[in-house]
Amino acid sequence: MNTLIAPSLLSADFGNLERDVTMLNNSQADWLHLDIMDGVFVPNLSFGIPVVKAIAKGAKKKLDVHLMIVNPDKYIAEFANAGANILTVHYEACTHLHRTIAEIKKHNMMAGVAINPHTPVSVLADIIEEIDLVCIMSVNPGFGGQKFIPNTYKKIHNLMEMKEQVNDGLLIEIDGGVDLKNAPKLIAAGANVLVAGNTVFSSENPEATITLLKNSGSYATKSDR
Repeated sequence: MNTLIAPSLLSADFGNLERDVTMLNNSQADWLHLDIMDGVFVPNLSFGIPVVKAIAKGAKKKLDVHLMIVNPDKYIAEFANAGANILTVHYEACTHLHRTIAEIKKHNMMAGVAINPHTPVSVLADIIEEIDLVCIMSVNPGFGGQKFIPNTYKKIHNLMEMKEQVNDGLLIEIDGGVDLKNAPKLIAAGANVLVAGNTVFSSENPEATITLLKNSGSYATKSDR
């Protein structure tokens, strides 16, 4: 499938949020990635449901909401009502993951599971048939602009093996440190959704950068594959 690009609004200018959402609407971005942080599960705070609602009013793309919070089950319905189209919870934050995934789908959202850099993809073996997306964190969650962790490639390969056996339609999303240099190799390895924050919003021409990321698969070399 074509690579999906999901710019992370964590790196947007919140003083000009409407402008940045309009720019993304006009770009080749596929989704808008929204990182929700509670200061407990991760050592940072971002924004909550009121901001998601405000973004949803102006967004013409799907909202890819990533919950980096404890007790995500408490807020599934609220994020659905706020306009989330994809809701991703962390494996590390869910005691009853199967129940959580079922509740997300009950509210007509795509269901995703994120795993931290230290968590192997093998923990998803018993749930992978039920989910729409796996978000592999390629940095430690909590802050934008961090350095990409190379072990991510190995995790993509491992997840691809699981995907091919039981869930061929699974989306593999990479979140953290994605840039124009590593995007081709990530796509060649099997990733089909790239989250990019700092790479997009620190660019002199964010729309052009999104287009380059979108076309990164054509830049992969044989050695990348």
